[in-house]
Amino acid sequence: MSTKQFKAESKRLLEMMIHSIYTHKEIFLRELISNASDAIDKLYFKSLTDDKVGLNKDDFAIWIEADKGARTLKITDNGIGMTEEELENNLGTIANSGSFKFKNENKLEEDNQIIGQFGVGFYSAFMVAKKVTVISKAYGSDKAYRWESEGVDGYTISKDEKASAGTIIILELLDDTDDEKYGEFLDEYRIKGLIKKYSDYIRFPIKMEVTHSRPKEQSEEDKEAKKPLEYEEYVEVETLNSMTPMWKKSKSELKEEDYKHFYTEKFFDYNEPLKYAHVKNEGVPSYNALLYIPSKAPFDYYTKEYEKGLQLYSNGVLIMDKCSDLLPDYFSFVKGLVDSEDLSLNISREMLQHDRQLKVIAKSIEKTVSSELKKLLKNEREKYEEFWKAFGIQIKYGVYADYGMNKEKLQDLLLFSSSNEHKLVTLDEYVTGMREEQKYIYYATGESIARIEQLPQTELVKDNGFEILYLTDSVDEFAVKVIGKYKDKEFKNVSADDLGLESPEKKEEFKAKEEESADMLDELKNALDGKVTKVALSQRLKSHPVCLTSEGEITLEMEKVLNALPNDQRVHAQRVLEINPEHEIFTKLQEINKSGDKEKLAKYAKLLYTQALLIEGMPVDNPVEFSNLICELM
Repeated sequence: MSTKQFKAESKRLLEMMIHSIYTHKEIFLRELISNASDAIDKLYFKSLTDDKVGLNKDDFAIWIEADKGARTLKITDNGIGMTEEELENNLGTIANSGSFKFKNENKLEEDNQIIGQFGVGFYSAFMVAKKVTVISKAYGSDKAYRWESEGVDGYTISKDEKASAGTIIILELLDDTDDEKYGEFLDEYRIKGLIKKYSDYIRFPIKMEVTHSRPKEQSEEDKEAKKPLEYEEYVEVETLNSMTPMWKKSKSELKEEDYKHFYTEKFFDYNEPLKYAHVKNEGVPSYNALLYIPSKAPFDYYTKEYEKGLQLYSNGVLIMDKCSDLLPDYFSFVKGLVDSEDLSLNISREMLQHDRQLKVIAKSIEKTVSSELKKLLKNEREKYEEFWKAFGIQIKYGVYADYGMNKEKLQDLLLFSSSNEHKLVTLDEYVTGMREEQKYIYYATGESIARIEQLPQTELVKDNGFEILYLTDSVDEFAVKVIGKYKDKEFKNVSADDLGLESPEKKEEFKAKEEESADMLDELKNALDGKVTKVALSQRLKSHPVCLTSEGEITLEMEKVLNALPNDQRVHAQRVLEINPEHEIFTKLQEINKSGDKEKLAKYAKLLYTQALLIEGMPVDNPVEFSNLICELM
């Protein structure tokens, strides 16, 4: 019996497959179990059309057997088995798939789920094994054959003995090293964990003899003497997989408790989800999905360490634990899974080709999540506000990101605090409640609602009885500027030049007063030595003497946010110091200006500018100077 070389590819290809294609060594068990399921599927399919098979679905199973002494792991199935020629073609030729050929030849419909599409999965065994032995007997044949290989050096095929059809794969595991503990794959708990993780929904039972312990029965004398219990070990056969995915069950079979229990168990969340959706899409591509909106944000949600994504299954076999391509960033909080038969997988079955099917599924999931959130907002407002508290800022970032490309999708999900009754409102609710004469959607920015309510800039808008949106998150104003208009109503910062609240007559009267004070205003501006672009009279102030506003696209709040970012670039808004012409301080400034005391006027300019900074919550340039000026001018 001579050693044969692998036909299709070089030793380098096999080495690359073993060391590069698969990210995690543990998936070898997933691949071998998937192959065993394929083999059973083929014989099961044959049993549906051939009475001679004499087997029904309940007769099929996959067996796992670990021998720590011999360091071997055995996977056995009672599927269709392989002839000598099939062993040669399927295992001797890298990337030759018997499953794919079988599926095409028999024109199987989608519900006949042959998992394997490529022949390389079997070779993942060499990531953990120094020798692989396959003993197989094809259904209808009276001969069995043994295929053996130690990897890149080739393989041998010889005759063997086997009582019934099926295949046995025996892995002789590699020796443990400091970096790799291959022996862990012989531990019962590890095997059970891997099957639960990757192969829980294989539709045939995966069985293993599992060792348990139980207390020995005590004699009456031992009980009276209160002797400690002695334990004995016993072995029983366990089915390690649940076989039927919950998402493939009919919705009528499931209760709300089933969905919630699945979520808390599957995604390790102590809190029940706020909302869930069970999706069965029969189109092209077809897929089933379970989608959950958590009630609270994970502790690492707003960190770089957080990974978004849904679990991705192909016919019940876990392909990716977090498929990020299925969720847009603004819905990254969604947890759940997708199971599809129509995805194009590459040779490792770990990575997806970025094809049309995946994009179609992702788009469909995005619509489902958006629809569920809108239902929550409309029908369960309290729950939606709970969601908003946890994840609202992510939706706002979604509005702002990508130059506002997604603003139309997300703007109706937004909530903002309102000056009316201090409650959260949607943009639609704000616009619907606008008074007939109101031209703009007014908003004010600040680090908190309490701070915003103290801003002098809000006085005029409030006096006119108009609602103000309070923007307290750093991203808020950026998002609002990207939206620009909502239902033809333009957003307007209460610090903007023209709030649209003055009549033409009032504007003319104000303009005349500003022209009269032009020289004094220039003196005040010069005294501030470039800190402001201008000093102007204010139409918005009622009781406060001064406030700071800005000109141009960069507002004062945006300046604070941008300068808080970890970079060396500094952004400066074009600051305007506004003075209330109806306040007694304005009269005082006029008196000083008339007296010709430019030095004193400059001191007042600095004092008022610093006062405006404090009101705005911005850092004071020179606290000592400010303190001295107060004492001096008092």
